[in-house]
Amino acid sequence: MRIPPQPKARLVHPLAWVIEPLEKDPTLVVRAMFGCRAVYLHGRLVLCLAAKREPWFGVLVPTDRAHHAALIAERPALRPHAVLAKWLYLPESAASFERDAAWLVARIRDGDPRVGVAPNSGRPGRNHSGSGRMGL
Repeated sequence: MRIPPQPKARLVHPLAWVIEPLEKDPTLVVRAMFGCRAVYLHGRLVLCLAAKREPWFGVLVPTDRAHHAALIAERPALRPHAVLAKWLYLPESAASFERDAAWLVARIRDGDPRVGVAPNSGRPGRNHSGSGRMGL
């Protein structure tokens, strides 16, 4: 007797809980990006969830460098990312990770202009306007 093939189990990203407060927003889009999960809200790239080895295990915060000092002053665990220095990074190893991640999501939900960037529209065929949703 042959056992029919089973659908592959969908892997849940280990940091998916971070964006749960945003899940009811119809503009939420989550896409794969560089082995991470890029999170878009209202057409803006607002977070990148990374679950690899340091410095790729935590939350990357797309923001302009002009906002780094103010955000770090409010959340000292944030720091410029070691590879993508134009973005801030909240390492999962930070003692305040859960609290700081929740704070970031609250800022995003409230529309804080310091968190998030317009996606790079210079590459043809890329549409991050919220047209598709992808699971974590």
